[in-house]
Amino acid sequence: FQVFDFRGFFLRENAPPGAEGAIMEIRRGEEKDITGINRLLEQVLEVHHSGRPDLFKSGVKKYTDRELLAILHNDMKPVFVAVDGGEAVAGYAFCVLQQHHDSNILTAVKTLYIDDLCVDECVRGQRIGKMLYEHVVAFAREQGCYNVTLNVWECNPGAKRFYEKCGLTPQKTVLE
Repeated sequence: FQVFDFRGFFLRENAPPGAEGAIMEIRRGEEKDITGINRLLEQVLEVHHSGRPDLFKSGVKKYTDRELLAILHNDMKPVFVAVDGGEAVAGYAFCVLQQHHDSNILTAVKTLYIDDLCVDECVRGQRIGKMLYEHVVAFAREQGCYNVTLNVWECNPGAKRFYEKCGLTPQKTVLE
């Protein structure tokens, strides 16, 4: 497992003795994280609503708490959270394991799709998103995935820049 040392944050595993700064742990999301996850889901929704109010509503929840709890317990839809030493959720990555069986045109490669990745707007720029993304990629490798995919809305240029810095390249383009 890698040790991440980004501007004073450390992953809990392998943190150097006497490490200064906050401890940042990336782990599977749990029921106790629902409030923090909901707070970040609201931030993502507002980014999308601001960019495309014709498509995205404001002031609503993406998931009910019951739906979110079901997702957190679904191994085909792993959710990872970045939490500080006090267990406050600083970021998350919602993922979906996908594989096309019995398709006439697609091969049966296993893909890890990142449905949503968010870092709290109060702590952006501290490489928490990079830690989450690298954790997701490591998980995908462990699962034998061929690739990691995601969608980025054009109205979210910051996210697009972030993923490009992570080394992602376009796979397809959706036009309207």
